[in-house]
Amino acid sequence: MTLELKHPAAWTDYALVDCGDFEKLERFGEVTLIRPEPQALWPRVLPYEKWQQQAHAHFTREQKENYRFGEDIKGGWKKLKPMPDSWILRYTHEAIGIQLRLALTSFGHVGLFPEQGDNWNFIDETLRAWPIDKPRVLNLFAYTGAASVVARAAGADVTHVDASRPGLNWANQNRELNGLKDIRWVYEDALKFVKREAKRGNRYQGIIMDPPPYGRGPEGEKWTLQEKLNELVALSSELLEKQHRFFILSMYAVGLSPLVGLNVVKAHFPDAAVQTGEFYLKSNAGRHLPMGTFLRFRS
Repeated sequence: MTLELKHPAAWTDYALVDCGDFEKLERFGEVTLIRPEPQALWPRVLPYEKWQQQAHAHFTREQKENYRFGEDIKGGWKKLKPMPDSWILRYTHEAIGIQLRLALTSFGHVGLFPEQGDNWNFIDETLRAWPIDKPRVLNLFAYTGAASVVARAAGADVTHVDASRPGLNWANQNRELNGLKDIRWVYEDALKFVKREAKRGNRYQGIIMDPPPYGRGPEGEKWTLQEKLNELVALSSELLEKQHRFFILSMYAVGLSPLVGLNVVKAHFPDAAVQTGEFYLKSNAGRHLPMGTFLRFRS
C-alpha cells in the first residue's frame, strides 16, 4: 500500500487561510469563519488579531479537552461582522460546475466539507468515462448532497440516503439550485437501507459512503464506526456490480488509520485495486491541515 496525500486543487471559492491553536480560519466565498479544529495542535501563523479582523463569525465549543469532540459538547456562533444567513459557493473542475448553498449550523458546520472536492472529481471522471446510460449510484450518509449533485450532473441515477430530515431538505435545495431532476431521497438509517437492498437483490455501479464516527438513526438506532463498518462494507460488496463500478469510503474518526479502512475493504473486495490515503487542506499560511482518510477504487 502507498499512502497518498490528496487535496482538492479546483477550489477558487474556498481557502484555508490559517490553522493552529485548535482552530481554523476559512474563507467560503465572501464569508470568512473561525471554527474549532482538534488536529491543529501547532500555533497559528497569523496573529489572532488578524483572524478576528477577517472573520465574519466565530464558532466556539465548550469542552473539557481539545483533542476530540464528544456528543455532549455545547457551543455556538458569535457574529463579528454583518453576513448573510445563507450564501452560494461554486465548485468547478473540468466538466463539473456546481453550486452549493451554505449556512451556519448549530453544530458548527456550514453544509460543506471542502476536502471532498477530490472525491467529486473522482466520481465525475469515472461516470463520464463509462459507456453506460444512467449508471446507478448509492450515496450513504449523504449529508447535504454535494456528491449526489455531482453524480446526477454526470448522468447517474442517484439514490441519496441520510438519517437527517434537515440534511435531506438541504440536499434537495442543492439539487434545485443546479437545475437537476430525479434524485431519489431516502430518509433512513443507512445500514438498515443497505440490508433491505441486499435482500431485494438490487445492484449499483457506484457506492459512496461517509459514515460518522458515531450517531443516531431516525428511530434512535445507535451507530458507531468501529462496530458497524465491517458489516456495512460486507453488505455493500453484495450491492456493487462486478464491472463498471466504483466505491468510495471516507472516514473522519480522529486517530483512525487508513489501514483500518483498507483491511475492511480488502476483506470484502479482495481483487480491487485500492487507492487509499489522507485528505488535507493547503493553508495559505503554510501549515497544511489533515482532514480524514479516504479509500476508493474503480474498475
